[in-house]
Amino acid sequence: MTNANLSKSQRNMIVAVMIVSAFVAILNQTLLNTALPHIMKGLNITENTSQWLVTGFMLVNGVMIPLTAYFMDRIKTRPLFLMAMGVFLVGSIVAAIAPTFEVLMLARVIQAIGAGVIMPLMQFTLFMLFPKDERGFAMGLAGLVIQFAPAIGPTLSGLIVDSTSWRMPFVIVVGVALIGFIFGAIFLRSYNETKDTKLDKRSVVYSTLGFGMMLYAFSSAGNLGFSSPVVIISLIISLFIISAFIRRQFNITNPLLNLAVFKNKVFTLTTVSSMIVMMAMVGPALLIPLYVQNALGLSALLSGLVIMPGAIINGVMSIYTGKFYDKYGARPLVLTGFFLLTIFTIMLCFLKADTSYTYLIIVYALRMFSVSLLMMPLNTAGINSLQNKDISHGTAISNFGRVTAGSLGTALMVTIMSIGAKNLAPKPFPNESKSLIHREAVAAGVDLSFAVVSVLVIIGFILAFFIKEKEENPSINTREV
Repeated sequence: MTNANLSKSQRNMIVAVMIVSAFVAILNQTLLNTALPHIMKGLNITENTSQWLVTGFMLVNGVMIPLTAYFMDRIKTRPLFLMAMGVFLVGSIVAAIAPTFEVLMLARVIQAIGAGVIMPLMQFTLFMLFPKDERGFAMGLAGLVIQFAPAIGPTLSGLIVDSTSWRMPFVIVVGVALIGFIFGAIFLRSYNETKDTKLDKRSVVYSTLGFGMMLYAFSSAGNLGFSSPVVIISLIISLFIISAFIRRQFNITNPLLNLAVFKNKVFTLTTVSSMIVMMAMVGPALLIPLYVQNALGLSALLSGLVIMPGAIINGVMSIYTGKFYDKYGARPLVLTGFFLLTIFTIMLCFLKADTSYTYLIIVYALRMFSVSLLMMPLNTAGINSLQNKDISHGTAISNFGRVTAGSLGTALMVTIMSIGAKNLAPKPFPNESKSLIHREAVAAGVDLSFAVVSVLVIIGFILAFFIKEKEENPSINTREV
């Protein structure tokens, strides 16, 4: 069945199934953030061990994304969705009943295998179901999921775990995933054209090892710092392997990822810009709660609530941004978004140990408003610039780019904050309390981090002037894959 054969109600049901499935997959990524202390106590494990439940999920999820381009080319939409959602569902069930850490870790790996396919598949589905002049609204709905699910994950998990058990969030995920699987089995139809392509096993090995080690290096840098031998060695090895992966993709007839799409100027600029925005969004989402607790000395609850208004605004605005995009295109949104993001990021470069909590909420919310003008238009404009046969590879590449940028952004911001706290803290006054000295040091580190983010955003702003969405697709040397 092609998208031309679908009625509007059939299309809407498919969209609903995909969005619900992607929502629960993304929600699952951040669900453990506030549940880890309870899991540590329940399974009698250390903090470092428990972190692998988050890091391991991210690593497997990340290395699965490059494979999704092959899956989407080779397998019809319906069986691919049922396979991915079924794997995710099995992993969630095992997690809910896991008696030991080892079983729970295995369950998280199984979850990540399914989740790594679901997100790119959702975006691919939306692009194939909607014509170009309606894709903005469709991607706005996707943006609502992408922005809102990670924001409510920790809060929802915290409320549930405090009153029940650490297993209950997984039970809820099982319930929602089961609904998605059942409705997908009933309503989803295959409408994509498959290709008789062979999987290049060496590319899979290069991709898994190279990107996996890079993500591991970035995630480890958040705790160990970029000067750690573990981080440096992992990063160097990953770059060598990724270089081999890239060379191989251009020298074989069945590339795992068709990197020739980067010959498209619009796709390249929007992908790089999206990665900058992702770094500028994910890093501060971690820094602000740390600042609220360690510099302002406020509670963990208030540190979580400070980002909630911005997350809600970002999610809701995605829908309206999509409608605006369909009418006026990406350029006015992207230029306005980067301009506002630059201003509001700079306003966070001067935080002190006594900065108003209200000021923080307002500026962060306005900053997330500006992000809402960027993520969906950049992603949609980039994929729209590709030919239909390259969309599966384009969605996989852009998704992996954002995952990598998110990991790098988090690690970079934490490392820079630590450097700033050690070297830029104001000199203490006589008889000044150690508590105040520590708070001022944290504020200095956060200020330095936002200064670096400001530079990244300005670079993105400059790149935005070169994005010309109406440019015709250049002749891309795409091989049949």
